[in-house]
Amino acid sequence: MNYKEEMIHFVDQVIAQSNYERMDQRYLLNQILGLVGEGNADKTAKASNDNLISMKDDLIELAIQNQQIDDSQGTRDVLGARLMDFITPPPSEVNRTFWQHYDAKGPEVATDYFYRLCKDNDYIKTKAIAKNIIFTSPTTYGDLEITINLSKPEKDPKQIALAKKMPDSGYPLCQLCMENEGYIGRVNYPARSNHRIIRLNLTDEEWGFQYSPYAYFNEHCIFLDHRHEPMTINRKTFIRLLAIIDRFPHYFVGSNADLPIVGGSILSHEHYQGGRHDFPMAKAPIEKPVSFQHFEKIKAGIVKWPMSVIRLTGADKEKLIDLSEKILDKWRHYSDESVGVRAETNGEPHHTITPIARRRGQLYEFDLVLRDNQTSEKYPLGIFHPHPDVQHIKKENIGLIEVMGRAILPPRLKPELKEVVAYVLGKENQMKDYHKDWADRIKQHHPELNVGNAEQIVNQEVGKVFGRVLEDAGVYKRDEKGQTAFMRFLQSI
Repeated sequence: MNYKEEMIHFVDQVIAQSNYERMDQRYLLNQILGLVGEGNADKTAKASNDNLISMKDDLIELAIQNQQIDDSQGTRDVLGARLMDFITPPPSEVNRTFWQHYDAKGPEVATDYFYRLCKDNDYIKTKAIAKNIIFTSPTTYGDLEITINLSKPEKDPKQIALAKKMPDSGYPLCQLCMENEGYIGRVNYPARSNHRIIRLNLTDEEWGFQYSPYAYFNEHCIFLDHRHEPMTINRKTFIRLLAIIDRFPHYFVGSNADLPIVGGSILSHEHYQGGRHDFPMAKAPIEKPVSFQHFEKIKAGIVKWPMSVIRLTGADKEKLIDLSEKILDKWRHYSDESVGVRAETNGEPHHTITPIARRRGQLYEFDLVLRDNQTSEKYPLGIFHPHPDVQHIKKENIGLIEVMGRAILPPRLKPELKEVVAYVLGKENQMKDYHKDWADRIKQHHPELNVGNAEQIVNQEVGKVFGRVLEDAGVYKRDEKGQTAFMRFLQSI
């Protein structure tokens, strides 16, 4: 098939998968010609099936040959999103269909419709996500989930240089603003032509619901405020989280913390993350039950987890919200010098919470993870942050997803771990020096190492390092001193 034939085939598939009709064929063909150019149409194209995304990729190659766009990831993404926008209904239609499904058949059917749309139109980058390396690793806290994130394309150095020269237009204000819906994109900002947002009323406020283009887990979604306002953890947070799981009981929902170091990558816009995934922390049991005066109907306890987690379960939403707010307010101002816990330093606040909500049948469940963002001369990146001896695996901040037991590790580890495997097998290698102490310990602790099991052993050891990363981020350590101090805090409530 040549490009001209494929372009016509692409148009036919657009008509088959959208509200366009046969009469629109010539119109669509001319629109696409305007995007990809009219030259080189007789050259052979790669795609030979009905996969719209593969055909879209071919048309991008044609546009490069025709010098309609330059060969950079940013311009490829812009054109790709514009081409896939042809099969994407306008926001009004997407919202109308979503809520019709919701009202007639329930929330799961509604989210299934929206999720499928976002995959079919390549907003969710399923081909890229499939490149991620994923495995589990058994630890004393259960099976931790390890992912090496390879889905996001590396930025072209030329594109980075060009982006630095471009002034920031200030529109959209950030990547979570409603203004991203349908935004064409530019060299220094992602393409969003095929992006759609479901509108929902949340506690009498306008919010949006969308999926993450580079999902870290199944049906990874984002709930975002229609206003561009900073993230804040307060009583409203708990109210909104429970309102979301009332609306979507098949999803969990949680918030990153609202302070630097312990917070997520975007603190400038109020948002929460959710999805259909049962994280390791959700499977962890309560290790030590506790009770709170005046909240006798709320089951509570310390979770068996490397970070400091209080779990609250009950049917009474108001009581859950009241107790969560009480714990948050106490933690904001609580200090215990015996274990280095300080609420503030010279007026700078250090304490906040990472809250996660889910349904357990008719019950609601909150996991409240205590966070502390202190730094010191010894730990300039954060005292309760991955310490230097584990930063060869994970140096970045510990956000919501990692708190729950799913590691998001950098792409550099894919080639680096292959060299570690070669090293522990005594083969020629180019292992980074910063892995040497760790690799030597692996050799020492695993005399059974051989060609057949070395990769699996190294992967399992990565999981153990991630467990240590979470222990470093835990405010109250897992030893007797730390757990006694944890109980002191709970008793103070």
